[in-house]
Amino acid sequence: QVQLVESGGGLVQAGGSLRLSCVASGRTFSRYAMGWFRQAPGKEREFVAGISWSGGVTSYAESVKGRFAISRDNAKNTVDLQMNSLKPEDTAVYYCAGNRSPTPFTVYGNGAAFETWGQGAQVTVSS
Repeated sequence: QVQLVESGGGLVQAGGSLRLSCVASGRTFSRYAMGWFRQAPGKEREFVAGISWSGGVTSYAESVKGRFAISRDNAKNTVDLQMNSLKPEDTAVYYCAGNRSPTPFTVYGNGAAFETWGQGAQVTVSS
């Protein structure tokens, strides 16, 4: 089973950028659909972005469309989340998640579909 470790979180001013990275261990990463979720204090976990194992299909929450970009490198076992034009409401713990996918085009947007989760990375956006 794949294990996930996030990095790249931190404190940034509104309008700034951060790049989160998730490194996976295990030889089956290239067959995992991946996603990024976030959870702010007092709020439920929410979907941010997802990517198929081929990398050819992506999906985004409406709140981050046009500002965030998800990408993956199967040769390096990594999936990244580039976050631009950050807003204070983007402040949350961000989690990387993965699930074995039956096709190279499948993207999951429901957290319940993911079998593997990272430990989370704090992102704080100051106003």
